[in-house]
Amino acid sequence: LSSVSTTDAVGADPIPKRRVHGMLKLYYGLNEEGKPEEKGDPLDPCDIDGAHFEPEVYLNKLRKECTLAELMDQETNMVKHIRSLDSDMQTLVYENYNKFISATDTIRKMKNDFKKMEDEMDCLAANMTAITEFSARISSTLQDQHQQITKLSGVHMLLRKLQFLFELPARLNKCIELEAYVQAVSYYGKARSVLHQYQHMPSFQGIQNDCQSIMAQLAQRLREKFQDGGSSAKDLSECVELLLKLDEPAEELCDKFLSHAKSRLEEDLAGLEADLGVSNVALGTSSDILEFIDRGCNDFVGNLCLLIASYQDLFVNRLQDGALASKNIPQMANAKLLAFVNNLVDRYFSLVECRIQAEKGVGDNSLLVRALDRFHRRLQALSKLLPGSNVPSKGTEIVVRAARERIRQYLAALQSFYMDSLTDVRQSLAAQRLSGKDSANLAELLSTLSASILNQIKSVLAYVHLFTAKDINFSNKPYFKGEFCSQGVREGLIVGFIKYICQSSRQFCESSGDKGGSTPPALLLLLSRLCLDYETSTISYILTLTDEQFLGQDQTPVTPVTALCSEAREAAQKLLNHYVKVQGLIISQMLRKSVETRDWINTIEPRNVRAVMKRVVEDTTSIDVQVGLLFEEGVRKAHSSDSSKRTFSVYSSSRQQARYAPSYTPSAPMDTNLLSNIQKLFSERIDIFSPVEFNKVSVLTGIIKISLKTFLECVRLRTFGRYGLQQIQVDCYYLQLYLWRFVSDENLVHFLLDEIVGSSAHRCLDPSPMEQSVIEVICERG
Repeated sequence: LSSVSTTDAVGADPIPKRRVHGMLKLYYGLNEEGKPEEKGDPLDPCDIDGAHFEPEVYLNKLRKECTLAELMDQETNMVKHIRSLDSDMQTLVYENYNKFISATDTIRKMKNDFKKMEDEMDCLAANMTAITEFSARISSTLQDQHQQITKLSGVHMLLRKLQFLFELPARLNKCIELEAYVQAVSYYGKARSVLHQYQHMPSFQGIQNDCQSIMAQLAQRLREKFQDGGSSAKDLSECVELLLKLDEPAEELCDKFLSHAKSRLEEDLAGLEADLGVSNVALGTSSDILEFIDRGCNDFVGNLCLLIASYQDLFVNRLQDGALASKNIPQMANAKLLAFVNNLVDRYFSLVECRIQAEKGVGDNSLLVRALDRFHRRLQALSKLLPGSNVPSKGTEIVVRAARERIRQYLAALQSFYMDSLTDVRQSLAAQRLSGKDSANLAELLSTLSASILNQIKSVLAYVHLFTAKDINFSNKPYFKGEFCSQGVREGLIVGFIKYICQSSRQFCESSGDKGGSTPPALLLLLSRLCLDYETSTISYILTLTDEQFLGQDQTPVTPVTALCSEAREAAQKLLNHYVKVQGLIISQMLRKSVETRDWINTIEPRNVRAVMKRVVEDTTSIDVQVGLLFEEGVRKAHSSDSSKRTFSVYSSSRQQARYAPSYTPSAPMDTNLLSNIQKLFSERIDIFSPVEFNKVSVLTGIIKISLKTFLECVRLRTFGRYGLQQIQVDCYYLQLYLWRFVSDENLVHFLLDEIVGSSAHRCLDPSPMEQSVIEVICERG
């Protein structure tokens, strides 16, 4: 039971194991660090753990020094200690029982094995002694005949060599008959130096001539086998090696090998040329570019790689360390291979470039990019076979040129799309004009145009971004990480297109020529708003989108956003100024014709407002609606409460009162002119063609200024009768009733209308103005 409990305790708690180890250390006199303990006095009889312990002395000491209670405690502790030691000893024995048994068996086996080994060693020593005695007996017996045996052995070897030489022609013929060409060349190579050394002897000379004749036949067979198109790579390698050993010129062998391989490669190139020719004749592609590149890579490039590997194995790698290495054959062969490869690859590259240039479609770019990627990858494999070649760099240049050409094509496509969109807008404007709904959906047209251009730019960026995709091999090249992103896409494509929009829009402002003369005013207004939107937000958005997609590592300076915005604003300003000018000239043309085609001297008394004035007000109102669809209202000066009822200076100003006063004298006109000129000096100067602001009020102000200024200049060129002056009064009052609300400052309209009425009165033969009340009645009735 005690053993079971002890075992359970050991299995449940690691403390008894530590006790066992502690007891072993204690037995051997070691401390916790494994070093011998330092003992105070090893001869102390009271040391219960010492070797000289004496129980009687120890008990006497305890009885003298301890009390009864201490003795009882000491007894209890000692009993516990004894039980613990017994338990630990049992555990130690149980744990190491198997080890003790195994050690006993091992010692018993070692005794048996050593006995057998001693017997075998004694036998071996006896055998070695016998062998030594036998060897000494043989040496003493053959000592006298050793030199004679050596001499006979040398004679035997010489006779065997002579026999080999005399049998050599027959052996060579037999090898040729069995097509054992390697063995024949080996035989001849062993004997050639000896035959050459003793060729002055007739017998050896005959053998040499026979051998040379036989080897010439062998060389001819090897050449035929070398030129045979059906020979395997192993056979070709064997032929080249044997011909070189037969002193065949290495340069000639290289040329023959390359010439033989060239015909196969030229067939591949001819197939590509035929495919390219069919594509050009049909004005289309018989196969897409990916199929064309695949065919070139699999046929031409694949065969070229096999050729290079075989050639290098035959003439470069195999001869680096052999007996032929001293002839510099590898260097010569490598130079010939480089020239051969460069010549054929240049032709292949020209075909690839022609096929790439035939890709005119500007839609999805994935096929072209995949084709270029496959083309570039195969050339990288070629560069590993031919490290000194410039083929990979030329291939990379082709890819770069293709990317640049693609960017140019996409720029042209964006420009064409923009012009087509403008054509659609013009057609829509013309259809609206014919249907009588002028400017009905101008804002919608602008929104559609702007959205379509932006979507087209995004599509093009997505197509171009394929060139920089991570799974594309050539995207890691420096050009596609730097210059392609900054100078190609950002500057060449996006910035170039934005500049094209601004430049082409400015061309519509040409006053003469096809564009300027036939451009609808609504289109000018729409393009002005488009350029203004680009200046405020679109340019910044497009360039930010481009920079996010194309994170280039190029440090080349690029066009700042502010410069493009300034250019767009300049184009918008020029378009808006031209719109004001065109609309002003259209109204001015009506006013000019109405003044020039009327007889102002003999006209009848006015009874209503002329139709042209009503048309002017209608057109101005239409322009106000049109501009209001795209531009903000703008700021007006405060209007007076009687703006629509203001009377004109022909009857209210001091100069006109003086002119029509009863005391009219011949000197009055001079005084009137003087007063008029003085009044103009102190009045604010009106700049008719000043730049307009981007709001409706400023645009209408500019148009009305041009129209009324034209009206004024036309009046100054005519002479009026009494009723002509009155008609001008009625027309100007009608214009004043409606035009003041369109301009930023009503005084400007009042001033110009005053000038018109005053000028007509000044040029009137019978200046009798109409009463204001009559004018108001006519205008209200009109």
